[in-house]
Amino acid sequence: MRRLSVSLLLSASLLFAACSNPRPDELKKIPPPPDVAAPPADAIRTSSNLASKVLQPGTGTRHPRPNSRVTVHYTGWSTNGEMFDSSVARGEPSTFGLDEVIQGWTEGVQMMVEGEKRRFWIPGRLAYDGAPGRPQGTLVFDIELIKIVS
Repeated sequence: MRRLSVSLLLSASLLFAACSNPRPDELKKIPPPPDVAAPPADAIRTSSNLASKVLQPGTGTRHPRPNSRVTVHYTGWSTNGEMFDSSVARGEPSTFGLDEVIQGWTEGVQMMVEGEKRRFWIPGRLAYDGAPGRPQGTLVFDIELIKIVS
């Protein structure tokens, strides 16, 4: 019964988010960064081939864990420069668990501290590859870690 309740709650919250958030084509477009097509030579790469570059150092000292809840501002583009999602364009940061997002986010955001802004180049296999209706291939995200909630 508890599993069903959690499932229904998650479904209801996703439905609410889908109804209250503008569609990607309704968002104010944020221009892509000049290096959207590929990570620069000085980008840091992990063993999973996630690439990142610090845009602004953080002020915190603590890193989130794989199941932490975080508040972030972000914008996502495909490598052709098309923006597909942005909390910045919506004007409101997003809060979620790192165990509720794509693998590239779970891995990458753990590298950050509060106040940090970082650009990530997330290979398709760590993103949505194969998921219908989702952006495919390498995705580029600018993420600002505002707060580690828990």
